[in-house]
This record gives sequence, structure tokens and C-alpha cells, in this order.
Amino acid sequence: MKVMVMVKATADSEAGAMLDTELLEAMGRFNEELVNAGVMLAGEGLHPSSRGVRVAFDGPQRRVIDGPFAETRELVAGFWLWQVRSLDEAIEWAKRCPNPMPGPSELEIRPIFEAEDFGAEFTPELRAQEDRLRERLGH
Repeated sequence: MKVMVMVKATADSEAGAMLDTELLEAMGRFNEELVNAGVMLAGEGLHPSSRGVRVAFDGPQRRVIDGPFAETRELVAGFWLWQVRSLDEAIEWAKRCPNPMPGPSELEIRPIFEAEDFGAEFTPELRAQEDRLRERLGH
């Protein structure tokens, strides 16, 4: 199963505070463990929400909302994509992660939809389209 592991933002990360060398080295070692184990598919840190935008949808209308965004605890400061056997395995990896922020922080783990999760609505034609797209992306 694939999961997205989100590093929740903090006041420091939203203020643009950079991590110190010691934490960057620890995270580098952890990422190397993930890659060596065949778990990590991708992972990146994100700039603060002040550098981002949201696109809000209401029917056919679109509205662009400039950051920063309120509710820091609801924002994401970084992410990984992991391939694991189970949610329990993802939890075990997450527990091994160095604290990703200088103070209290959280990781959120969310399973990624697989084709089987969509049921009958995911027709053979839609599955074939998805397969073609994944092939073009090299997945």
C-alpha cells in the first residue's frame, strides 16, 4: 500500500525558520534508511504558506486566495510518499523518524487510494486510462 506521510506545519516552519544542520543530517540519515529499505518513493519540504496560494472552487467559478493561511496546525510543511505493506508498518517507520521540527510536531499518515478502492464506478475504460498515465509517468 502507498501512504502519504505529512509533516504538519508549526509556527516556526510557517515563519520560514530553517532547520539546523544537526536536524538536517538526522533527517538525511532517516531518508537514506527509507530509500535503502525500498519504502520511500518521494519526499520534499514545503515553503511556508505565505509563499503559496489556494484555488477555491464553487461550481464553475474559481477564486485564487493568497497565503499565508491561518490555522498553522492544519497546514503541511513537508511530505513523503511511502510504499509499505500495511498502515502498521508506516506507523513503525514514522516512530523511527527524528522529530522533524525543533519543538513539538506531528506526522499524519494517510493511505493513498488504489484502483480497487473505487469499486464499480472505476470502469475498465477508466482503469486503462489510469494505467496509460502511470506508464507515461514511469510508475
